[in-house]
Amino acid sequence: MTCASLARALLMLTLALAPLAAPSPAQPSEEWERLIDLRGPWRFDIGDAPERAEPEYDDRNWEALFVPARWEDEGFFGYDGVAWYRKRVVIPADLAGRALFLHLGRIDDIDEVYVNGLFVGRTGTWAPHYQTAYHVYRIYQLPADVLRFGEENVIAVRVYDHGLEGGILEGRIGIYENRALPRFALDLAGRWQMQPGDDPAWRDTYGDKTAWTTVTVPATWEPQGFDGYDGYAWYRKRFWVPENLDPDDLVLMLGKIDDLDETFLNGRPIGHTGAIDEARVEGHEWQIVRAYPVPPGLLRPGAYNTLAVRVYDGMIDGGIFEGPIGLVTRREAARWMERTPPPPDAPSSAKGFWRWLWDRIDAPDGHHRRY
Repeated sequence: MTCASLARALLMLTLALAPLAAPSPAQPSEEWERLIDLRGPWRFDIGDAPERAEPEYDDRNWEALFVPARWEDEGFFGYDGVAWYRKRVVIPADLAGRALFLHLGRIDDIDEVYVNGLFVGRTGTWAPHYQTAYHVYRIYQLPADVLRFGEENVIAVRVYDHGLEGGILEGRIGIYENRALPRFALDLAGRWQMQPGDDPAWRDTYGDKTAWTTVTVPATWEPQGFDGYDGYAWYRKRFWVPENLDPDDLVLMLGKIDDLDETFLNGRPIGHTGAIDEARVEGHEWQIVRAYPVPPGLLRPGAYNTLAVRVYDGMIDGGIFEGPIGLVTRREAARWMERTPPPPDAPSSAKGFWRWLWDRIDAPDGHHRRY
């Protein structure tokens, strides 16, 4: 193990142990606005089967359990193991275009969440490398392309309890909007294609991608079919750009990536974080929010465009794991950066990244900064 790998392992251990001393708050902070209250009866059944994630699954004979509550208090005293919760909810059509998140509060011990049969996130680690996450307040992004606005949606939560109390324990359960996120000109969260390995040809706009795996972004790749995988992988997304979008006034935000990345738009590089060619991980890169200005003339309005992201993961979790994910105007990127400065104890390279980006976008007062 290299010194950098050892340092990162120690950092990850510190982050894993910190919540045990200071549990996550039971209430969301002020930037969250609850739009749909999901407290109340959910369908519940012990046991495990993958088809329980599907929206068409027949759960009419399941128990009705109040959420949030320990399942021991709802008639399942002494049960340890896997169980499923399901909830049907209509998401109003007027919520389309807003940054929606599912808050599930504290869950004991591990959970996987599906919406309309599509994976949206996991917290904790299943056996054989079991790791509880009972202390973590669950928040999962709900990408627009997994939701059915104006129609019924099905939320399915697979929960594993290792011992003592189990279930969706506490919290303000519901669907929220995050008012602190930047206002997207084009939201790119949701379904992407991913392939492990490293081939420079994968940056190209065209090519056969039928063998690639559909994954959810943002989310780590381990629970999406790549458990234990470390190394290189590529993400791709093909998306339509409206004709009324100014292609020369945009910044691509890719959130946080574990660990290193190199990003291509329509086959051309637009930015990178870390020494990805050398696969050299310093240990802090996963904390940096990626934001790459789109070069003039590269984005094609009124046509399909292709993003390709080359990622290298050194150890533990990997992938594009946290938002924001999408295109924003340069002015909006500048506003968001002012509201979201790097923390005082951030690595100097992370602070330097923000300064680098700030020098390449419009200032809030409208004066154009030097490229």
